[in-house]
Amino acid sequence: MNDLSRMLAHSIVTSQAASVGPETSKEAHRALVNYIGCALGGADHPAMDITFDALGGFSGPGAAGVIGRPEKVDVPFAALLNGLSSHIHDFDDTTPSNYIHPTSPVASALFAWAAATPVSGRDFLHAFALGFDTVTRIGDATYPNHYKAGWHSTSSIGVFGAAVAIGKLMGLNEQQMLWAIGLAATQASGLRDNFGSMAKGFHPGHAARCGIEAACLARAGFTTGTTPLEGPRGFAAVTSGGLLDAANFTDGLGTSYRFEGNTYKPYPCGIVIHPTIEVCSTFHDEGLVPDKIKAVEVKVAPLVRDLCDLRPSSGLQGKFSIYHAAAIGLVRGQGRLSEFTDEAVSDPRIAAMRDKVTAVADSTVGEDSVRVIITMDDGQKIEKFLGASLGNLVRPLSDAQLDEKFLNQVGVVSGDQARKVLERCWAIGDMKNVGDLVQACVTG
Repeated sequence: MNDLSRMLAHSIVTSQAASVGPETSKEAHRALVNYIGCALGGADHPAMDITFDALGGFSGPGAAGVIGRPEKVDVPFAALLNGLSSHIHDFDDTTPSNYIHPTSPVASALFAWAAATPVSGRDFLHAFALGFDTVTRIGDATYPNHYKAGWHSTSSIGVFGAAVAIGKLMGLNEQQMLWAIGLAATQASGLRDNFGSMAKGFHPGHAARCGIEAACLARAGFTTGTTPLEGPRGFAAVTSGGLLDAANFTDGLGTSYRFEGNTYKPYPCGIVIHPTIEVCSTFHDEGLVPDKIKAVEVKVAPLVRDLCDLRPSSGLQGKFSIYHAAAIGLVRGQGRLSEFTDEAVSDPRIAAMRDKVTAVADSTVGEDSVRVIITMDDGQKIEKFLGASLGNLVRPLSDAQLDEKFLNQVGVVSGDQARKVLERCWAIGDMKNVGDLVQACVTG
């Protein structure tokens, strides 16, 4: 327990690109395809314009392009913006073992770096795999205490992945990598209280920016303590009640990358309400008339009530509302980006249906399951149970479904440009310079 941080640093520094085997490479490509689609899909969100207007004047020389935008900014600011756009719709990947969105903080830093510094696809993919694995290991080793305490792990743990990924590209030595991990730990932040607001989207961008700064400072010799993860006043002790499952953390360190636990969303909202959207959309498709529904009871895992018990007043809040999830499925039969707008939340038919929904925490229902019981005006009861939702580990999205998701959400570039970008994403590991991909994503 006294050398976990140094073990991680050693593993990152000594790792070779050849350790990224075909299966890891395949899933890493899937993650990056999904990520670029989400970043392009969120590039024109109002939160992006607000951020540019508020902070753009503080940016240094415009060295890096931003995914889906015409502006050039400094590298740390580009990382923040990439992270914001990729997460603002809550459409990015999720690891159900810890409910982290691991790709956004890591890839946002890497694409910002690659936009300004030549990086081969092979080196990029290797650094991404190391960063992804670091986020997932720390997340798994501190879940559930860290998450239950109120930390948004995508940010508070994502910063470690961004730091080691950029540090790997910089060629940090073991001592410098340890300092980068320490600087990531001391910048770890992000609170679950911000779910349902723009601040949630800000979190992975903040982690990406802090990760870059951690690696840059470490390379210059900026020192930290030696046990940032496991120390008595370190990350686990302060943010996770002392929980740090060392065996979970070290299992396969340096030989496996934990991509097998990643999932890709079919709906742009909290993953735990996906089963409810799917079941209620099935009711709609079977011809159930919404106006004749008297009451809807949704039985879900206790975590779902904990995460998504909002009665929403905005589109962003709707992404964390079990009531809205049921209502859009029953009224519209779908859960696309258009169902998580302010307009959709204010839709009188959807609002009326939300008022009919009751959510019940049931410990016999899994976190990827739901039981929906509908009572009609005539007293008839109709019930459906779903044991595993589309997009989660049991029913993963196919490559073709990822392509469709990518093309359906990308509105800031033309259809032809979107298809060319998608083709390049699938071939990123073979690129001579990943900066070319970022340039292909720049608009204007």
